Amino acid sequence: MPETASWAVRLGGDQFLAQALHRSYAVVPAEEADPGRLLSWDDLNSILATHRIEAPRMRLSLDGQTVPVGRYSTPATNRRGAAWTRLHPADLHARLAEGASLVVDAIDEIHPPIRAAADDLERFIGTPVQTNAYASWTEREGFGRHWDDHDVVVVQQYGAKRWRLWEPTRPVPTYRDVDTPEEPEGEPVADLVLHPGDVLYLPRGWWHSVTADQGTESLHLTFGLVAQTGATLLEWLADELHESTAVRADIPLHATAEAKAAYQSDLRTAVLTALSAPGLIDRWARSTGTTHRGRPAPSLPYVSALPADREIAVRITAPRASLTTDPAAGTVTLSATGTAWDFTERAAPPSGSCSPGSAPASANSPTQPAWRSRRWPAC
Repeated sequence: MPETASWAVRLGGDQFLAQALHRSYAVVPAEEADPGRLLSWDDLNSILATHRIEAPRMRLSLDGQTVPVGRYSTPATNRRGAAWTRLHPADLHARLAEGASLVVDAIDEIHPPIRAAADDLERFIGTPVQTNAYASWTEREGFGRHWDDHDVVVVQQYGAKRWRLWEPTRPVPTYRDVDTPEEPEGEPVADLVLHPGDVLYLPRGWWHSVTADQGTESLHLTFGLVAQTGATLLEWLADELHESTAVRADIPLHATAEAKAAYQSDLRTAVLTALSAPGLIDRWARSTGTTHRGRPAPSLPYVSALPADREIAVRITAPRASLTTDPAAGTVTLSATGTAWDFTERAAPPSGSCSPGSAPASANSPTQPAWRSRRWPAC
């Protein structure tokens, strides 16, 4: 993906983060920030023909209902008895012509250009990203009017798609929420048609109805941003609080009322002290960013060590890796996927090519000799 097509450029950088993110929808026309083509029809055909992508990862949806797998695929079994479902192209085409929408979940895991775009968006927003592909051929709705429990960034690839939007009827609804948002009333607050290259950002909870009613087939990508909520922070903090004796102590189920009250008081003090710590959110962001596994990839044929070859390029597969420098010690520390590696300062990237961040200290951080690469990936 070219540098000029970075998500920071497409979405508006700091202005988008300050004014739109988690607040309201935003549309970026193609002429202002063309994201380029990440998935062609040939790419999609090849993926469907060469991968055993079965339901629910690859599925059809019509009028808000999932189309039975048997209506577009046939059972298959190899000579060893392993069974799977094989796509039946003629039946698939018939269902799509009837109005079904085609979905491929997590297509970023199997198509490198989309993977690179998802990594770039994850670095910009700072949250895990999963990308789905959607293809439609008629004005019938594949999913009906609905809302998502995560923010989305939509990139139209081919054809046109009409999006009608309604404001949330429940503030920031979540997965497994205690209440269900009510259906919106009245006309949509926005009625948009996306064309190739157009980008739509939609926060979670916004109701939307999507159709390919412009007389042409439609192919678009939806980059889903995993919601990071107060509950997410508290779950992380619960692990951090194991340093406290009060948190590790057994709940006094059979104690006196006074002992139970004392236990609650100690627990409340431990939790409130942790929540009041300066920089808590920044510490959480560093911790989750440098422990997230990202999108792992093997390095075959090299399984034990890399040869001393300057032509070998090393790529980081964790988009939110953190890089720190210690001028006094003459070292550079890379933190990613729960591990920290120390290198000599010769391994530092060229000035301005990677923004250093803060990495958590690790008593088990291995010290490695300096390595060099013809290019240093973005951190």
